[in-house]
Amino acid sequence: MPRTLTLRQINRLALAEKRLFSVLRAHGVATDRTLEQKISDAGPANQRIDPHILTQVKTRLVEEHRILRLTRTAGRKGAATPWYHLPETPALTVETRLSELHDIHDRTLDHRFTVRLGQTLEIAIFQALETLHAEQPTTHFFGSFRDLDEHDDSTLYSKIEPEAISGRPVSGRSVVDFVLIDPAGNRAAIEAKNVRQWLYPDRQEIRDLLLKSCLLDAVPVLIARRIPYVTFSVLNRCGFLIHQTYNQLYPSADHELAALVKNKRLLGYHDVRLGNQPDERLLRFIRQLPTLLPEARARFEDFRDLLHGYATGDHSYQSFAGRARRRQRGEPQEFEPAEEHEEPEPDWE
Repeated sequence: MPRTLTLRQINRLALAEKRLFSVLRAHGVATDRTLEQKISDAGPANQRIDPHILTQVKTRLVEEHRILRLTRTAGRKGAATPWYHLPETPALTVETRLSELHDIHDRTLDHRFTVRLGQTLEIAIFQALETLHAEQPTTHFFGSFRDLDEHDDSTLYSKIEPEAISGRPVSGRSVVDFVLIDPAGNRAAIEAKNVRQWLYPDRQEIRDLLLKSCLLDAVPVLIARRIPYVTFSVLNRCGFLIHQTYNQLYPSADHELAALVKNKRLLGYHDVRLGNQPDERLLRFIRQLPTLLPEARARFEDFRDLLHGYATGDHSYQSFAGRARRRQRGEPQEFEPAEEHEEPEPDWE
């Protein structure tokens, strides 16, 4: 049975539609990531539309042929990237804009670039962890880079992965970027995701980190550009710690590409920042981790069985989120058979 929408929800859907038309009218063509940047990340706070609502509205408008969708292959694997434009946009404008934007977008997906892109945030975290250890010597971490002073970031640095933590081997499915151990022995499994996508709780990156954390017996810690409130609200109650960087870090060697993607008339990724130095927000978060871990550890233990079940696919996202909410409230956690397959309430706020 369709859910009755509130007036606020109806207004948010209408605003998403209005902003989609406005951006496409101004830019000619755009990808999902540019639309998210212009509508979910930018603009007055009360007019930002989270990506899950934006996707819902965009899908409906494509089905109604009020927005047109075309694809171009991009990246080493030739993945099909969708581009969107309005029906009234002249074909010549569409092709001209595609010729301007496609090659730039393709460069952001090049494997040689993306692996260095991933390292850029990892190095920023590593340097923040070094600062933490210098200030709090009884806090230790595992995972490092051996040649940061030997060359620039136009080539990959050598990463030393955590190997064994308190007798637990770190290999295969349990490899994480860093492991932090506070003075009381609480462990944190830290993962960096320097990607443009907002990381919703049903994404594979989230499941992977949860499984690694269960295998390592460590509190999961995710550091990424954007993480929606729904991810925080569902997982924080289970001991999952989150930090949003609000920036995507580009290697300094790729300053030319960074300038292109930041151009508001091109991809419009205005939050791209050059270099692998941690900013004050990241430093503050890393410094706070030893004080956050004890409480997070207790919550992790309380919900560990549900986290593992969700990570391995024994629970769907709907089942996991519902059971976690019920457990937190002290209510029976079993679903009625029909309820098990219901869609979760969207995060409209």
